[in-house]
Amino acid sequence: MKFLPVAALAACVAALSVPAQADEGMWTFDNVPTADIKAALGVDITPAWLARVQGATVRLSVGCSGSVVSGQGLVLTNNHCAEDCAHDLSTPGHDLADDGAFAATTAEEKACPTLRAEILESARDVTPRVLAAGAGLTGEALVKAVNAVSSTIAEDACRGEPTHHCQVVDLYHGGQYKLYRYREYGDVRLVFSAGDRVGSFGGDPDNFNFPRYDLDVAFLRLYENGRPVATPQHLRWDPAPPTAGQAVFVAGNPGATFRELTTAQLETQRSVIAPIEIAQLAELRGRLVRLSEESPEAKRLADDLLFDLENDYKVEWGRLLALDDPAFMAARRAAEADLRAKALKTMSLGFGDPWADIAKLQEAAAALYPAQRTLEGGPNDSRLFDYARWLVRAAAERAKPSPDRLPGYDDSRLPFVEREVLAPVPVDAVTEQLTLEFWLAKARELLGADDPDVVLLLGGESPETLSKALVARTHLGDPAVRKALWDGGWTAIQASDDPMIRYALKIDPEARRIRAEYEERVIGPTDRAAEAIARARFAVYGASVYPDATFTLRLSYGAVQGWTWRGVTTAPFTTFSGLYRRGTGEPPYDLDPRWIAAKERLDPDTIFNFTTTNDIVGGNSGSPIMDAKGDVIGTAFDGNILSIGGDYGYDGAVNRSVAVSAAAITEALTKVYGADALVRELDGR
Repeated sequence: MKFLPVAALAACVAALSVPAQADEGMWTFDNVPTADIKAALGVDITPAWLARVQGATVRLSVGCSGSVVSGQGLVLTNNHCAEDCAHDLSTPGHDLADDGAFAATTAEEKACPTLRAEILESARDVTPRVLAAGAGLTGEALVKAVNAVSSTIAEDACRGEPTHHCQVVDLYHGGQYKLYRYREYGDVRLVFSAGDRVGSFGGDPDNFNFPRYDLDVAFLRLYENGRPVATPQHLRWDPAPPTAGQAVFVAGNPGATFRELTTAQLETQRSVIAPIEIAQLAELRGRLVRLSEESPEAKRLADDLLFDLENDYKVEWGRLLALDDPAFMAARRAAEADLRAKALKTMSLGFGDPWADIAKLQEAAAALYPAQRTLEGGPNDSRLFDYARWLVRAAAERAKPSPDRLPGYDDSRLPFVEREVLAPVPVDAVTEQLTLEFWLAKARELLGADDPDVVLLLGGESPETLSKALVARTHLGDPAVRKALWDGGWTAIQASDDPMIRYALKIDPEARRIRAEYEERVIGPTDRAAEAIARARFAVYGASVYPDATFTLRLSYGAVQGWTWRGVTTAPFTTFSGLYRRGTGEPPYDLDPRWIAAKERLDPDTIFNFTTTNDIVGGNSGSPIMDAKGDVIGTAFDGNILSIGGDYGYDGAVNRSVAVSAAAITEALTKVYGADALVRELDGR
């Protein structure tokens, strides 16, 4: 990505705090604008349609979405969403992440060690109870009270049901709280993955761009009691090619947007958060690229981290360009001023001026962020450190009543932590040492060598020496060691001489202190002010606004459509023939040998990838693209370069989602991979 044309967003920013326009919106299933959809697309969205789609839409624990597409628990998602599973199942001689995988029979389907799948069964409003628990409180006390009551509500709702997971979700930044009840599947197995060569064809240069030629597709299967799950409520597969202007719908779990933040909060992101993130992502990317050049095995190990990191870098850079655009920020300020003025006319603002309150909090937010990010955030992509922190904190938190624990460690969430800790996944010492060293070096750079937190982290050693010693001497790579520590609880943790455990124990009190201070001075008072702004928004606009994305189920509506930007029109389709023209033989445009061999068998005019106007963001990866009947005609896997600004606002003129067609998937499964049995299952035969 070279430039993000964020000036195009300025025209749509007025919609950020007003009723949604055109195809904009990530709508909760209990507030779908059916009348607007009928007017825009001529499609009737009925309660039965919504119930069927909800019952077949999947949330994956890797931050992706999917859909059930057969009666035997078959789940369609993206190749990049199954990449961690493929990587964990790989061996030095067989790289499933790069080569792909195909299980011809259920006996060959291997369990993904850490992957979980959830399907939303119901959502119930619990706003009065949560707000009552936090009434009159602020700071850390408010955060703890909301966490405690949310934990209690979730545990009571799913108590004694190991097949279910309940979660209280904060919508509209404190304006609503909903109890979401999920059917959970802990045994998820890999059926098919295309592999990176065709799943991510074009690599980083093509990421967030179009035309695209990616078979970014994987199939998983839900199991229970060692058998595939019967899923009569699944979405039908339609391999007919998409057509220009066709009405399409996306159901999935968009991860996070920032459309409801105040301009003061966005300015803190621009001046403090984004520069730190971008600088560190860029440097870590360089280190991983260097590592990948050392040997084929080093490349295999580095590529798993590098894919996500390069994607994150583009996202952060695009966000910063949006925030740096004067027209965009001016439009945000105008939209905010409009809401404030209307709120003053519509309701009595007995809560003061929450926008001004949030603005005052930004000094503390900026001051505390570096230490919060470093100490409490920890290193990115270090399994060994994560194991140590999870073990230490789980042991300490289990001694407390469930509502009093840190978020993520209450009785409703603790089984997920245990699964992550005990999963038998490979741990690579080379990348572990690299990520730990980088974290420690950046802590010293960001906070200063004489900062007490840096002194605590390094203990007089260099980042290089300390990271090597911790990785070389720890035994946490052994699942049996982790299980003994988990089962032994606080006594076993205190008695352990494992250096990574000792290190986590040493820094945890300071990390907790920083967390508490951040909650007291930033999170708590921000939540209180955001709740007031949410009330103002409801008073002015009612239910005609949708909440920021929260990695929960949403519906987006739109149409198959290209776009025009700066006089250049981009068509909404690519075909198989374009893939072969784009192939150069050199990475990242080197074709999978199976595709070279299958060229003459494939229909060159098959629609491969296509673009739609659907309003989606990260987390929607793997979401089904559905036609008016609710049948699957593709799966979303990316957005165009213009869509990155969609984190802050949607512009229907240029924001596009990118999908792979069901037509291409069917053609490839049949003629490239010989997966005829899988195609028969998709067809319901």
